[in-house]
Amino acid sequence: MATSAYLLFSPRPLNSPHRTYRSSSSSSSPCAKNHPSFLSLATKVPRPRRAVSVCVESKKNNDLADAPDRLISAICYFYPFFDGIQYGRYVITQFAPFQVLIQPLIPAIRAFKSFPLNGFLVFLTLYFVVVRNQNFSRYVRFNTMQAIVLDVLLIVPDLLERSFNPGEGLGLDLIMSLDSTVFLFLLVSLIYGSSTCALGQVPRLPIVAEAAERCSRISGFHIPLL
Repeated sequence: MATSAYLLFSPRPLNSPHRTYRSSSSSSSPCAKNHPSFLSLATKVPRPRRAVSVCVESKKNNDLADAPDRLISAICYFYPFFDGIQYGRYVITQFAPFQVLIQPLIPAIRAFKSFPLNGFLVFLTLYFVVVRNQNFSRYVRFNTMQAIVLDVLLIVPDLLERSFNPGEGLGLDLIMSLDSTVFLFLLVSLIYGSSTCALGQVPRLPIVAEAAERCSRISGFHIPLL
């Protein structure tokens, strides 16, 4: 290869070898020193650099929201809704569209409410089996933590009802308004959380998301703010 390259870039002799000898002898002249030969120029031409393609891979493949992660995350938001379904007793009885909306979920709600400790058992299962399990992706663990925090916040209206249990008057109207607000928030959280997880995005519930992030830092994982 070196010989063929030398033959390719070397100047061809025009006449006899004597002419070649003269040209070589004339290269010692000052004019030749100022004008280098074509061979020296050809050897100094830098070769073009090849473009290097860099493939950037994901640092953690388990953080990607694939189909199983989306399904598990969407199902987790049914837990606080089933646990707080009793707050919708005034809305469901007064408005027929809510009855039609809740009708397909009645068998699952009855199974959830069949045993008094089902809510606590589901809480322990989600926290210790899912949230504390490093085998699940951060996406699943964050959504599960958000559903758990939403269920824990139901303690506030429950304590208010136990502390103030009016039978009639303005106090009863306030309790009805409080229960209806809690139920509507649970319903919106269920629809928003499940649909957003089905699309592979991260749902962020007001107040709940910030509390879930604090708990996630304590649990040893964190998902960036989106």
